[in-house]
Amino acid sequence: MAHSRTVTTTQSDILSTARTQVLEKGKGLSESQVLEVLRLPDDALDELLELAHEVRMRWCGPEVEVEGIISLKTGGCPEDCHFCSQSGLFASPVRSAWLDIPMLVEAAKQTAKTGATEFCIVAAVRGPDERLMTQVAAGIAAIRDEIDINIACSLGMLTSEQVEALAAMGVHRYNHNLETARSHFPNVVTTHTWEERWETLRMVREAGMEVCCGGIVGMGESLEQRAEFAAQLAALEPDEVPLNFLNPRPGTPFGELEPMAGPDALRTVAAFRLALPRTILRFAGGREITLGDLGARQGLLGGINAVIVGNYLTTLGRPAESDIDLLGELQMPIKALNDTL
Repeated sequence: MAHSRTVTTTQSDILSTARTQVLEKGKGLSESQVLEVLRLPDDALDELLELAHEVRMRWCGPEVEVEGIISLKTGGCPEDCHFCSQSGLFASPVRSAWLDIPMLVEAAKQTAKTGATEFCIVAAVRGPDERLMTQVAAGIAAIRDEIDINIACSLGMLTSEQVEALAAMGVHRYNHNLETARSHFPNVVTTHTWEERWETLRMVREAGMEVCCGGIVGMGESLEQRAEFAAQLAALEPDEVPLNFLNPRPGTPFGELEPMAGPDALRTVAAFRLALPRTILRFAGGREITLGDLGARQGLLGGINAVIVGNYLTTLGRPAESDIDLLGELQMPIKALNDTL
């Protein structure tokens, strides 16, 4: 829902507060302050994005982290995440499939060629079984034999033994999204709880792996819940937050939702940057339909400092070259591998 009111004194106050609190002192906005930002009208958007960009440059620097992702196991998931075409419970067109190790290694090589420093192995599961853990171990070993790249994993909810095993394999970062605000989560997933996800993230951090945790906006949540989500992520203090915008998938319960409006998406990007001044904030799925090419540029100049290049798990992304060219044009250096180790 777009806003077109003129900026009132109260609305400009939140930008002034953010300038002092976040830009100068590095202290993220609170939940109520994030909500004020999300309520800013469209004619305050340019000023908001500029401030978010200044915050990103001040507390994170100019570098952009580039990552590629690959699905080791696609589809057939037993969970009912309402946005996901990989659930085996919905009549969506994605069918269960496994990737073999040579294909995994080739995907990692192609990712490294783009200049990416991070390669993420993803599986559509509630949590990994023994077969999957064995595949992941073999995949990581094979990739390490061929190229030098950080390896991340996203394999669902973990046991403490699995967390320890992944850390021992040298997994650099673990992705497990909280997806949405705690209060909205039961409207999005009913087969497991928000708390179960939080527990996995706690164990990952304790094991010394980096925590990657974000979610999807535009899933029918209110602005209040969007602000709640930003605050809950800030409390978690993840190393990275991937921000996805719902790309409604046919056959899923959210398949009929309208994609988020571009100005709302950009306001959300900026609000999350102001809530998480030091975090890697990554453009992830849905930005193509929500923002298009122009939005990619605006987001990178509005608080984003990481991108997933190429395709996502079940949806097409922008060509990797387009993003790499855009970063060059904006004079944003790609983060070097040796800086991330």
